[in-house]
Amino acid sequence: MIDLRSDTVTQPTDAMRAAMASAEVGDDVFGEDPTLNRLQELSAEVTGKEAGLFVASGTMGNLLAVKCHTQPGDQAIIERNSHILHFEMGGMAWLSGVLPRALTSPDDSGILDPDDVAGALRSDPAYYLARTSVVCVENTHNLAGGTVYPLDTLAAIRRVAEAQGVPVHMDGARVFNAAVALGVPVRDICRHADTVSFCFSKGLSAPVGSMVVGPRDFIEQVRRARRVVGGGMRQAGVLAAAAIVSLEQMVERLAEDHANARRLAEGLAEIPGVSVDLQTVQTNIVICRLESRLGDCGALCERLQARGILVSELASDSLRMVTHRHIGYNDVDRALAAFRESLPAS
Repeated sequence: MIDLRSDTVTQPTDAMRAAMASAEVGDDVFGEDPTLNRLQELSAEVTGKEAGLFVASGTMGNLLAVKCHTQPGDQAIIERNSHILHFEMGGMAWLSGVLPRALTSPDDSGILDPDDVAGALRSDPAYYLARTSVVCVENTHNLAGGTVYPLDTLAAIRRVAEAQGVPVHMDGARVFNAAVALGVPVRDICRHADTVSFCFSKGLSAPVGSMVVGPRDFIEQVRRARRVVGGGMRQAGVLAAAAIVSLEQMVERLAEDHANARRLAEGLAEIPGVSVDLQTVQTNIVICRLESRLGDCGALCERLQARGILVSELASDSLRMVTHRHIGYNDVDRALAAFRESLPAS
């Protein structure tokens, strides 16, 4: 099967498996796992932050960051199609009592406009209004097709928020894809956010885990909150060993995924009745839409699966595909051929 559903399906490399097998471990709840400590220090160094904390998933990382930035009854500014709002079980409302203030990005690009953020901020409102306690940005933006924040836009949002004493949290699940796309070190992106969460288990190919990075005192708050939600992981160095390999060996090759996504997108755009906004194909995510005459995307997914291709249905008229290290040049050709074969004749 050619699995384009997500880059979360990536398998650990041989180097990761070897590192996991030989990892030196200890009890992380006591702060005594040397491999995990090394990963957290490396993550902080790479992103230019003071400290980092390993968590089970990107969803957990965002949940804990929002929790520690806010108080119940506060509001968090987010983009209306953000992962935090759509795919994280309403966690900010459920466990933090925080109201999402969802803004529409220009052209649904997933990129917030700094002026819109400025207009929505309420850092010191009247007592009967919700106070803004955090601005959340998503980089890259999943539902927008893997779009990347321009650095000047991130800087402008940070200035607007900082002027009112409001922190910026970046859902950077695929922030290394953003760095590769921009051709800059990841710290050049992370410097425009107070806290950042990022995933090891997507394009970086580690089996499990994410990281929250930020100021040292904030990360200590996150450590306490992680314990509350059952996130103490004891001998987690086995997982950390694979994540270290992902940071040291798997970042630069993300450019291959971007090239394959671009080729896939351009091929799909040539198929009658299939549309792709090529301007959004900046990293490893491709979203395509079908004209109604081509039928329902759910049925198309079934026909593609019968031909050995797995994709994700976003809606009755749209699909998402994500390239990763198990998808090569020939796999893109095979996927495009399967699409042509699976669509009804015009």
